[in-house]
Amino acid sequence: MPIILSTNALHPRAEAMLAEAGELRIASNAKPETLLEEGREADVVIVRAPLPAPLFSAAPRLRAAIRHGAGLDMIPVEAATAAGVLVANVPGVNARAVAEHVFLVTLALLRRFRPMDCDLRDAGWSAGRAHADNGAELAGRTMGIVGMGNVGRAVFRIARGFGLDVLANTRKPATLPEGALAASLDQLAEKSDIVVLCCPLTPETRGLIGRERLARMKPSALLVNVSRGPVIDEQALIAALGEGRIAGAALDVFDVHPLSADHPYFTFDNVVLTPHAAGITDESMMRMGTGAAEEAIRVLNGQLPENLCNPEAVERYRKRFPAE
Repeated sequence: MPIILSTNALHPRAEAMLAEAGELRIASNAKPETLLEEGREADVVIVRAPLPAPLFSAAPRLRAAIRHGAGLDMIPVEAATAAGVLVANVPGVNARAVAEHVFLVTLALLRRFRPMDCDLRDAGWSAGRAHADNGAELAGRTMGIVGMGNVGRAVFRIARGFGLDVLANTRKPATLPEGALAASLDQLAEKSDIVVLCCPLTPETRGLIGRERLARMKPSALLVNVSRGPVIDEQALIAALGEGRIAGAALDVFDVHPLSADHPYFTFDNVVLTPHAAGITDESMMRMGTGAAEEAIRVLNGQLPENLCNPEAVERYRKRFPAE
C-alpha cells in the first residue's frame, strides 16, 4: 500500500479518505529531523509544517508534497522540482475564515474590546464601560487591502457590507472588483484607516511594511496581518507601537512562532494576538483536509493534481514514474 505521511493531524473526514487510499501515518512531531526520517518511505506528504529540503532527495518513492492550504512557504519548491516531486495546494478554501477573522480583530480594536473586558473583570463595571467612550465604528472608514487573491477578495466583499471604502494594492489592478480602487503601497498606507495584509510572502513582500511605510500611516490607523510574519519589519512595528505612531495592530503571524513569553507584543493593550489561527475553523479544516486528500488520491491514481504548483517538475516526475 502507498504510504501517506501527514506532518500533523487532519480533519477526521480527510483522515478517513486517506486511510482508504493507503497507509496514513501522522508524524510523531513536526521537527525537520523527524519529518526527514519519517518521510523517507512516503509516497505523498500532506504539509502543515515546514518540510526540510533534503527530504526530496532522501525519499525515493515520494511523488507529491501537497499543502494543506494555500501558502507554499512551508514547501521548498525548488528542491521538490529538482527531485521531480509534484507540489500542489488547496487555494481559497479558508479565505472566508481568514476574512471573517479580519473583521473580528478589527472590531475588537476599534471597540476596545480587550481593555474593556480586562477592566470589567478586574476593576468593575464602570472601569470597563469607560472604554466605550473611545470606541469607534467601522462604517465610513477606509480599508486598504494589500494582496487581492482569494483572501483579499473575501475581505473586500465583507468590507463593502460594513460600508467601508476600499483601496487595494495588487499586481493586477485591471482585475480588481468593482468598488475597489487601485492604490500604490504608499498611497494605501497614507489614506487607509485599516491596513490589511493578505499578500503571500515572497522576496518582494518581505519587509513590505517597515519604518517608512509605518511613518506614512495615520496615527489613528490600525494594521492587521493575516499574511506572513516577515511581511512586517517586526522591530519597526514594535517601535511604532511604543511611540504611539499608529493606534494598534492585530497580528496572526510572526517572524518566529510560538512567541516567546517575554515578547514585546505582549506589553501592548492595543495589540490583538492570535496563534496563526485566522484560517482555522472546523469548516475550513474540513475543506482544507478533504481538498488535500483529493489531490493525494489523484496523484496515487496516476493523475496530476488539479492545483499543480510546479508544472516544470512534470517531465522529471514522468521519468521517475514512467508507467504513468
